[in-house]
Amino acid sequence: MCKHLLANVKQMRYSVFVREDNTMALKTANFNMRLEEKKKADAEALYRALGMTLPQAVNMFISQSLLVGGLPFDVKLPSFSAETEAAINEARDIMSGKKNAKAYNSVSELFEELESK
Repeated sequence: MCKHLLANVKQMRYSVFVREDNTMALKTANFNMRLEEKKKADAEALYRALGMTLPQAVNMFISQSLLVGGLPFDVKLPSFSAETEAAINEARDIMSGKKNAKAYNSVSELFEELESK
C-alpha cells in the first residue's frame, strides 16, 4: 500500500509517492528551461484556469509525447491558397525592390484614386 504525500514548495504542488518501506516510488529530475516572461505568465494563467500548474502541464506534455512516440500534435508549415501565396510573394518582391509599387503621399490620395476607378 502506498502513501500519497503532498508537499507545497514555492507555491507549486508536487506529488510524492512513498512506499511502506519509506523508499521513493518515483525518482524525479529537475528540468530547467528559458521562456519569455509574458509567455510564462500567460501559460500559468491558462493552466491555473484548467486547475493545474505550469510544471504539471509540461509533465503532461512529456508524458503524452512518450505515449504517442512524438509530439502530441501535428507540426507542419502553414498552408495558404494559391492567391494568398501569390500576394505574399508579390509583397516580398516589393519589399526587396524586385518589383515597383505605386507610392502615395497620404491616405486621402490613395482613397481618391480608389474611388475614381
